[in-house]
Amino acid sequence: MKIRLATVSDLAAINDIYNQAVRKRYCTADLDEISLKQCTKWFEGHQPEEYPVFAAVEDDRVVGWICYSAYRAGRRALQSAAEVSYYIHEEHLQKGIGTQLMQFVIDKAPKYQFKSLFAILLAENLASLKLLEKFGFERWGLMPHVADIDGEICDHLYYGRKV
Repeated sequence: MKIRLATVSDLAAINDIYNQAVRKRYCTADLDEISLKQCTKWFEGHQPEEYPVFAAVEDDRVVGWICYSAYRAGRRALQSAAEVSYYIHEEHLQKGIGTQLMQFVIDKAPKYQFKSLFAILLAENLASLKLLEKFGFERWGLMPHVADIDGEICDHLYYGRKV
């Protein structure tokens, strides 16, 4: 598997992988699938020199992706903090792709002058919690009972680490 900057030609796969997470529930707070047009708009907001999106590619197929996103965009005091988001194709779970992607963005963070990385997730997303804790992320914040997933109320967590 190789990790590289994502391109516009990867967007259909990136969108499909994200929508798999939406359908599974508890992997994202989105309850409705997003369109390719919405995904394209999101991608355009992730300029590769500031907040890149990276694709995990195996046999010329995108099997996962990870990105940095701005935290409170435009507020210079917070520009050294970045949110990381990551998703793996359902046919490629439990193969170490998430581990490789997370290590990759931690290693690359200084290049983008990030000093802190964090992830925002639902408390029921145990696989994500396990991955984050494996890399030294700790719970930095809790928003109790704020997410409603099909009538089930759950916590929203912030996990972070210094780079």
